[in-house]
Amino acid sequence: MNHGSFGPSPRCVRESRYGWTERLEQQPMDFYLRKMESELDHAATKLGQFIGADSNDLLFCDNATVAMNIVADSFPLQPGAEVLFSDQEYGAVMRIWRRACDRAQAKVIVQHLPRPITSADEQVAALTAGITERTKLIVVSHITSQTAVIFPIEAICREAAKRGVPVCVDGPHALAMVDINLRRLGCDFYCASGHKWLSAPFGSGFLFVARRHQQKLSPPVMSWGGSVSGRPAHWQDEFRWLGTRDPAPFLAMPTAMEFLERFGLENFREQTHELTKYARQRIVELTGLESPIPDSREWYGSMIAMPIPTAGPAPKQGIRDQLQTPLWEKFGIEIPIIHWRGERLIRVSCHLYNTREQIDRLIDALRDFGFGRP
Repeated sequence: MNHGSFGPSPRCVRESRYGWTERLEQQPMDFYLRKMESELDHAATKLGQFIGADSNDLLFCDNATVAMNIVADSFPLQPGAEVLFSDQEYGAVMRIWRRACDRAQAKVIVQHLPRPITSADEQVAALTAGITERTKLIVVSHITSQTAVIFPIEAICREAAKRGVPVCVDGPHALAMVDINLRRLGCDFYCASGHKWLSAPFGSGFLFVARRHQQKLSPPVMSWGGSVSGRPAHWQDEFRWLGTRDPAPFLAMPTAMEFLERFGLENFREQTHELTKYARQRIVELTGLESPIPDSREWYGSMIAMPIPTAGPAPKQGIRDQLQTPLWEKFGIEIPIIHWRGERLIRVSCHLYNTREQIDRLIDALRDFGFGRP
């Protein structure tokens, strides 16, 4: 129950990836110099249709972490500038921006968001209350990793735009779990991974960049910086050829999109949400601890993080909760236990292969470990 961390791909997606690698291996020179750019263009067009964006505004990246590093390494910051975050941002994202701010002598500002959640307006107001005349960028999750909350991202972007502050959205959990339309969203940057809810290959992701920022970006690796097929120069060229690498994960992304579209995206979202809703209900019945987020698809989709009773101090970074490994070794249940701001959360992720019976097994396992009302 951990598709939200590393989601396995359907067989058709794996076969697509292997097929692209085989084509490359059969005649590398022909593939790299004559085929690769047009095939990447085709994949980017499909991705753009899937997320409501122009393919000319997209870069393929290995994952959201690489995408976020590209933004942080290129975004212009001056001494005293501020970059604003919520207190629910992903740890790696915070490290990326702390380094960028340290280099520029800028400041990381972390804004506390109310919990339990009562309304979208409250969340937006709490975050944007941190905006000052020194705020140069807001970095915010579309769906948080630790707490599994769907943030009111469109409202955040609208409010930031009113105040002239760009927004960089960290969106690896949103791709496929919720509808994304980047034209409507109006953010400046959007970072995502394909290996989570989309179930695209590991090593597939993207970065969306609004046109006013495109010429400011620098590639993470300096290479030739031009088209290998001789086509007219484009801002994406600096990022297309980062030395010799296998583009198969990017080229197989359309197969992952088509797989979910055949099932029906809304069917997928409804089915997985109903499973997480069931998990929420069963965990509340077991522990007596209520969820801090409203029971609505507005706030959670295919993943939910539920409070469970604490068991001593939180483990040090890099050390798993004492419950996580036994759940796997004794019951074959892979699920993260997260310690966040004094809470101990069990994060349930549901995809097409998960069932109510598996959630019942989780509840039985937790009961075996002593959880349950007295």
